[in-house]
Amino acid sequence: MIGVFIALTLVRKVQLKTAADSWAGEGIKNAAIILVITGAGGSFGAILKASPMANFINTNLAGLPLGILLPFFISAALKTTQGSLTVAIITTASIMAPLLAPLGLNPALAVLAIGAGSMVVSHANDSCFWVVSKFSNMPVATSYKAYTTATLLEGVVAIIFVAILSIFIH
Repeated sequence: MIGVFIALTLVRKVQLKTAADSWAGEGIKNAAIILVITGAGGSFGAILKASPMANFINTNLAGLPLGILLPFFISAALKTTQGSLTVAIITTASIMAPLLAPLGLNPALAVLAIGAGSMVVSHANDSCFWVVSKFSNMPVATSYKAYTTATLLEGVVAIIFVAILSIFIH
C-alpha cells in the first residue's frame, strides 16, 4: 500500500483521479480471479488437513513399498486437487512427519520429495497458473499446453533426481 501511495505522487494532480480509478480498476480486474482461487485453495487445504486423511494414509498407504515416492505422491495429489503449492507442502509435511522414522525416510530427502510433488500440474485451480496466463496474455488453452505440461515435467524431473539421491543418501 505504501508503494501505491508513493507511485500516486508521481502522477500530476489533474490526472490523479483518472489514473487512480483506471489503475485500481485494472488491478482489481487482473487480481480478482487469482485472489479467489488462492482463497478457495487455502480453504480446501484446511478442510483436507482437518479430515481423517492422515489416518487413512497411515493405515493404507504407509504399508506400500513406495519409499521416497510416498511424500511426492501425496504432495502432488494435494497440489493437483486444490492448487496451492503452500497448502500442499504444509499438509503433506504434517502428514509425513510422524511417518518418517517408521518408513525409514531421510527427512531432508522427504522435504525435497514434498517440494517436487508440490510443483506438478499447475492448472486452473492454481493462482500461479492465472498469473502466468493473464499477465503474459497467453490464451488459456495455450497455458494448459505449455505451462501445465512444463510444471508436470518440472516435478517429475525433480523427483527423479531425489530418487537418485536417495540411493546414495540414507
